[in-house]
Amino acid sequence: MRIVLIVLAVIALSACSSDPKNMPPASGNPGDMFAIMDSLQWRGPLGKTLDSIFNAEMPGLPRKESIFKMRWINPRKLNFVLKQSRNLIFVMTLDHSGPGTHLVKKLFTPESIEKIKTNPSQFSTTTQNVFAKGQEVMYLYSNDEKSLIKNISSNSERLVDFFNQKEKDRMSQSLFKAGQVKGAGDALIKDFQCHIKVPFGYKIADKKPDFMWLRQINPRDDKDLFIARKKYGSASDFKKENLISFRDDICHAYLFEDPDKTDTYLMTETTIPFIPVTADTINFNGHFAVRLRGLWRSHTFGMGGPFEGFALVDEGTQQFYYIEGFTFSPGKNQREIMRELETILYTFKTSTELPKK
Repeated sequence: MRIVLIVLAVIALSACSSDPKNMPPASGNPGDMFAIMDSLQWRGPLGKTLDSIFNAEMPGLPRKESIFKMRWINPRKLNFVLKQSRNLIFVMTLDHSGPGTHLVKKLFTPESIEKIKTNPSQFSTTTQNVFAKGQEVMYLYSNDEKSLIKNISSNSERLVDFFNQKEKDRMSQSLFKAGQVKGAGDALIKDFQCHIKVPFGYKIADKKPDFMWLRQINPRDDKDLFIARKKYGSASDFKKENLISFRDDICHAYLFEDPDKTDTYLMTETTIPFIPVTADTINFNGHFAVRLRGLWRSHTFGMGGPFEGFALVDEGTQQFYYIEGFTFSPGKNQREIMRELETILYTFKTSTELPKK
């Protein structure tokens, strides 16, 4: 069951939203999220369900970090400052009569309450800029708590993807606000028949006929991207073991902890059972793709960290592309670094998507 979007008139706050130009900017750090609901429901099964979904561990990181940082707000304490938070979720069910539920229910018009009663399949509505510019607000509701828990659980991936995409949209605006590294983009179009938006701060670290490495070194972290290609052979190129092999061939040839020491090449870490390399079939901007995610390390164990890559075929040139982002940032939180690298990777375009001359 997909998330159902109801017309804005259903939610009273949506109809009252002001012009974003006259609003303060949404506040908070990337990944911050607040659930506004009655205290009894937050401490009960409904709250535990929400917490387990949005505070779930982000896959592919070397240490535990949640996908979002969700916190609860008592509706009676939703003050002016908290209202401006970047991600808000209002939650209520009609079978609950607590004081917090009563306050959240006031956000709904009488017409919307009737629709909730008569159409139990509708459980979610989203809107923007309710209290602040750049804010995302979701409303979760149902006739009864049991039904809402069921709907949330069966649509958990979509709910998470909604906010994850909004965070990536915000990040994209920030990343490319100052423009792009034109030389990298031009070289990819000319020599690789593809393109990726490279934000300022990244530099070309290495370039070969079928490989380009882009890098940004900061005091706190080292962010890396690379694009590699080969002639597409068959569907077996997408198999997990073959992708790992292709990735390791690339790393062995071009990526080193110390370029002067050939035994410091990077490699895929496949020996940690509780953080396995995963390969998932996905839709990547309309292309069939496989997402490879896990940990990397240097052959000498001197460095390591998370990576995320995408394998896809350019139908126009029959080239098999593997594009990846990885980071070396020991002791630092890496969730937002990987979200940044993923945001950049999703700007990748094949030859058939490039502007016609």
